[in-house]
Amino acid sequence: MGGILRNVKISAVGAWVPPRVLTNQDLEKIVDTTSDWILERTGIQQRHIADPEIATSDMAIEAAKLALAERGTTAEDVEAIIVCTVTPDHMFPSTACIVQNKLGAKHAWGFDLIAACSSFVYGLTTAAHLVGAGTHKKVLVIGADTMSRIIDYQDRATCVLFGDGAGAFLIEPGDEDGLGFVGFKNEIDGSGCDVLKMPAGGSRMPPTHETIDKRLHYVHQDGQQVFKFAVRRMGEVSASLLAQHGLKPSDVKLMVPHQANRRIIQACADRLGMPIENVLINIERYGNTTAGTIPIATREALDTGRLKKGDLVLFAAVGAGFTVGANLWRWAY
Repeated sequence: MGGILRNVKISAVGAWVPPRVLTNQDLEKIVDTTSDWILERTGIQQRHIADPEIATSDMAIEAAKLALAERGTTAEDVEAIIVCTVTPDHMFPSTACIVQNKLGAKHAWGFDLIAACSSFVYGLTTAAHLVGAGTHKKVLVIGADTMSRIIDYQDRATCVLFGDGAGAFLIEPGDEDGLGFVGFKNEIDGSGCDVLKMPAGGSRMPPTHETIDKRLHYVHQDGQQVFKFAVRRMGEVSASLLAQHGLKPSDVKLMVPHQANRRIIQACADRLGMPIENVLINIERYGNTTAGTIPIATREALDTGRLKKGDLVLFAAVGAGFTVGANLWRWAY
């Protein structure tokens, strides 16, 4: 298991989305598009949008509280917090610091992890190794993004795709053989850096009147290139991970993919030879919440009985960079 010394399990899942909903019909009034066009090309019908006073840390804290409550433990027991996000409250301090303080996790250290839409999968890999090495007993992995703050609502190609939300997993030592973390496969392909990015705001292009006027502090993407890469690599990495562990797609009870586009998810399932009924899709109600999609979808799988103890679950994602990641877990509760 890639250096894992002891069994590791996911012991709790929490998810939280802001109450305000932005429908396709609402977007028709904002930008030149139609509800049918959005639904046909993306599978999205609505998305949740944070009110101005809500930041990424606020959503992260709510999701973390729900996970801790489900487990019946307290923030003081948490030893590390990994906040997976591309929309931190600030460039610095890290959003993990804000979450740690407001959550009351007095004994935790932590950091922000930025890998775009693959962030949560990368965070799971990291947490599994922290716990698996025997150095940590409770690690919170939180995926949270307020994408509405970096979306240009004059750009119909991107503004229809994204929503806001957060989810959290609690990672702990496993207590039953055969249940818990199975393995991972992560990679990056930096040749795709210019295909999906927020051009301004960093050290390469600091904020100026010009960058603001040119709307360079918003998400810019070549949708066709992102689509092609995501369809190909999400399926390939998933198949490779399964093969590494002597498993087949038919062994997977549930695949929980990153929710970027329904057509990408369908194409990935087809390439894997996995029936679509074994794939969790909830993009129609949330849009792409970036690091939040997988934990939000996992919470839904638990609530609807689609994920149960002993089930083999596959998490997979592709994000800007390009980043690619997949995790296999045997569900432990």
